[in-house]
Amino acid sequence: MSRTHIDTLLVANRGEIACRVMRTAKAQGLKTVAVHSAIDAGARHVREADMAVNLGGAKPADSYLLVDKIIAAAKASGAQAIHPGYGFLSENAGFARAIEAAGLVFLGPPASAIDAMGSKSAAKALMEDAGVPLVPGYHGEAQDVETFRVAAERIGYPVLLKAAAGGGGKGMKVVERESELAETLASAQREAQSAFGDSRMLVEKYVLQPRHVEIQVFADSHGNCLYLNERDCSIQRRHQKVVEEAPAPGLSPELRRAMGEAAVKAAQAIGYVGAGTVEFLLDARGQFFFMEMNTRLQVEHPVTEAITGLDLVAWQIRVARGEALPISQEQVPLNGHAIEVRLYAEDTDHDFLPASGDLKLYREPVASEGRRVDSGVAEGDTVSPFYDPMLAKLVAWGEDREQARQRLLAMLEETAVGGFASNLPFLRRVLAHPAFANAELDTGFIGRHQEQLLPAVTELPGEFWQLAAEAWLHSEAPRRSHDDYHSPWATSSGWRSGLASETDVHLASGEQRHTVHLRGPTQSRLQGEQLWTEQDGLRRAHRAIRRGDALYLEWQGRLYEVRRVDPIAEAEASHAQHGGLTAPMNGSIVRVLVEPGQAVAAGAALVVLEAMKMEHSIRAPHAGTVKALYCGEGDMVSEGAALVELEEIPA
Repeated sequence: MSRTHIDTLLVANRGEIACRVMRTAKAQGLKTVAVHSAIDAGARHVREADMAVNLGGAKPADSYLLVDKIIAAAKASGAQAIHPGYGFLSENAGFARAIEAAGLVFLGPPASAIDAMGSKSAAKALMEDAGVPLVPGYHGEAQDVETFRVAAERIGYPVLLKAAAGGGGKGMKVVERESELAETLASAQREAQSAFGDSRMLVEKYVLQPRHVEIQVFADSHGNCLYLNERDCSIQRRHQKVVEEAPAPGLSPELRRAMGEAAVKAAQAIGYVGAGTVEFLLDARGQFFFMEMNTRLQVEHPVTEAITGLDLVAWQIRVARGEALPISQEQVPLNGHAIEVRLYAEDTDHDFLPASGDLKLYREPVASEGRRVDSGVAEGDTVSPFYDPMLAKLVAWGEDREQARQRLLAMLEETAVGGFASNLPFLRRVLAHPAFANAELDTGFIGRHQEQLLPAVTELPGEFWQLAAEAWLHSEAPRRSHDDYHSPWATSSGWRSGLASETDVHLASGEQRHTVHLRGPTQSRLQGEQLWTEQDGLRRAHRAIRRGDALYLEWQGRLYEVRRVDPIAEAEASHAQHGGLTAPMNGSIVRVLVEPGQAVAAGAALVVLEAMKMEHSIRAPHAGTVKALYCGEGDMVSEGAALVELEEIPA
């Protein structure tokens, strides 16, 4: 077979995966081409590419899902090949066919394989023929509510609705009882249509306390196919993976081989070529059930690279050129242990709502031996509400699982995100939890340990506000010479210069307000981005980073944004409407379910907001009458914007 020429690669994606693919492509000597939406013109993946093409638009349907524009961009830039990344068009058979028809190379499997496995329903039938155990469910063509009602009754509640054409938690919802089915099905179908352009759904029995274990497979066009061990991805929220690791803790060599051979058999049955992942549910008895096959490179592929020493993107390029896999199954390494966490822009204090805005502060841990960072942002970038809210992936390798866990915790300690909420404190709590340290893993982990992982928001103590006031005033003081900064303890009386001996400092952090009465010189000092304090002979450092009119102060493992406020001006500006309901994040209105004058019950869905390709229902906090609507379907709204005014019905 002749070798296919590739010297320029277009990456049909954005964010960290686009940057990661470009990194290997450049190491292979290839030129790289980025595509971007209008609002992504200054994004990191664009800055790192050799060339870039503007697709226009903002939403995925108006940019990253435009097949014709992406192919035109490849031809205009001279790219011979297209890498789809993950999400967007990565599992779209029509995209693969269009690329082939244009005489270009698709760095993914044949369109026929995407067809076979891209539909979860077809994949279930294929695996059933292959004798792989399946979770009970309905995977048929009929998509009406009654069909799903009958199927759910036969399977038994709770059931899990899943988008037939997608993954990543989009269009995936749990239904606990029949009364919830119709509304939940309609919402899941809209999410699936928005994310994948296909609203078809399937329904399965919701298996309680399973582990999510997946097998990485790789095949070439010469008939070779092997598996590169497995990953455990059981730590999830909203069916979206948060922590992944390889190998799966406690998996015996015999079970690894059985799952690996089943995955290879599935890939070979459809003539698979390239990187793919076969996902299984694994119960406590060691019995595994096929879930789906992702016909693309997975988000969590770095942990497989860490334990094998292989570069899977380099393998994708090799296979696309028509080369054979460089090793056999017996030669696949398995060295040490690796753990990855996904750093998201999301508010864990408010049900993991996606966050967006300007990334005013961003610190990544330094990459070194056993430490890897795959990111798609830099400080100063804007995170929009139109795309997945992942900022970066942090990966640690160790000779054993505990070393990897400790190393990853250290990496998280070095990370800082400011400007909007992130899941950074949550990730630290997960990694530090005794149950995680003991590898007590299943998909219900977060829910089971919610009290420790997602503690209730409490009032910040006086000690925090005292530190914040001192850090704020120090950051306002004139810069000193280099010698002044050499040691935080150059003077025993504290750093007085620039600080009033008596002052009141009015501060705010989130919705909390506090006034600190400073009297006399402080016994603290700001050195660089560390606030040093001394008490009873013990000196301690607290991270304190000033960005514009905000100070980011670390307290008990969490970075708080602190602002100085004018309480009088705040009181005069307050004009919150009684009974108003506001947007919890930036997004677009996809459905308005009520009209002025309509009476609604407590908990009734009023408006459906779409952000980050997920739907969020704005519900009535109490029974009442809709007094006014401030939005319409298709409107773009900002966080905090009034959407509905609800008048409470007098008791």
